[in-house]
Amino acid sequence: MTPPPLPTQVRDRPRHDGARHDGAPHADMPTWLMLLIAAACGLIVANLYYVQPLVGPIREAIGLPAGAAGLLVTLTQLGYCAGLLLVVPLGDLLENRRLVLALVAVLVVALVAAPIVPGLGHPVPAFLACSLLIGFAAVAVQVLVPYASHMAPEHVRGRVVGNIVSGLMFGIMLARPVASFITHVWSWQGVYALSAVLMVVLGIVLRMLLPTRRPHSTLGYVALLASMRGLVRDLPVLRRRAIYQAGMFGAFSVFWTVVPLLLASPAYGMNQRDIAWFALAGVAGTIAAPISGRVADRGWTRPATAFCMLLGLLSFVPTLGAAGGGKLSLGLLVAAAIALDFAVSGNLVLGQRAIYALGAEVRGRVNGLYMATFFLGGATGSALGAWSFAHGGWHAACAVGMGLIGAVLLVFLTEPRGGTSRS
Repeated sequence: MTPPPLPTQVRDRPRHDGARHDGAPHADMPTWLMLLIAAACGLIVANLYYVQPLVGPIREAIGLPAGAAGLLVTLTQLGYCAGLLLVVPLGDLLENRRLVLALVAVLVVALVAAPIVPGLGHPVPAFLACSLLIGFAAVAVQVLVPYASHMAPEHVRGRVVGNIVSGLMFGIMLARPVASFITHVWSWQGVYALSAVLMVVLGIVLRMLLPTRRPHSTLGYVALLASMRGLVRDLPVLRRRAIYQAGMFGAFSVFWTVVPLLLASPAYGMNQRDIAWFALAGVAGTIAAPISGRVADRGWTRPATAFCMLLGLLSFVPTLGAAGGGKLSLGLLVAAAIALDFAVSGNLVLGQRAIYALGAEVRGRVNGLYMATFFLGGATGSALGAWSFAHGGWHAACAVGMGLIGAVLLVFLTEPRGGTSRS
């Protein structure tokens, strides 16, 4: 079946059906709602990243070979990609709050199961299955972000999305140090147990406070999924922004998969607590999200994209001499972490602002396609990063990260003038 033609701009249509919210944007989105969604996104998405600084202890606990350690991160991200393609489009079909609550419930089950599997007969496949399911259920955040975009009027949509993504990025950045601290004072199993409790509490709060939103799509689920091919074909801006962020996020995943391994090596000799303090540096990069939202609202997406790509590429350069250890090298790694996180979070918001302008009725699907594409880049970066570090050390990992950003920078240079918003 050929997907229906896509309108260039679809407006939200009010519908009065007795729900607390029908999907039409608020004249002014309540601050409490924006903060609630931002906090929920941060808490949920953190579950994707707890595993990154825990690769070593988890690998030893389940008996996973060192060369395959990257699978712990990669499987989580692949599960997330699957959820983005199969679940997030349902945001255009099903009542959004109910969909989010169902995903949070699945996430709780996976988090409870993960600490138990090392005592089972086949811990490696069991834990990898839990990792896959955690990633799959964590796509609740990508139902919430376009949900927030629906609630916001056009003239401040970039600012609202930027603030929501700030919460999401705080969750990403804080996940690694929090996981390291808890592991240092307790165990890696405690990380998953505490997160399960947090998800239960969050589910209750969202059930009580999150307004309902019923989309207006008349498509069935199969037709909804089939229409995604047409979206990719007909929307160059979606293709480009997804490719740009795939390269950026791939480099981000290379860095944050490999840095804990480098810091734990004899060159630095750090324990989990020390690595946690290092990971806190990345939190500074989250200030890029609200800044980028405001920049996008002013129509400066193209120069801001170029800036983010160049900053991400150059962030690796000072660290090329960091493999030998020392205070100066550690300082350069901290600066690189801040710069890279700033570049990646900024480019993320620029891309989301651009694709959300493509139409309200397709917002869930284009968001799912956008996020799935760049998370595939992240999964690839995690796998390549662990492999390159094992075989060529820090220099090889840096080469992979720089190569990923360099490739999408070349693609960006082919973008027509005005292509960010119209092509």
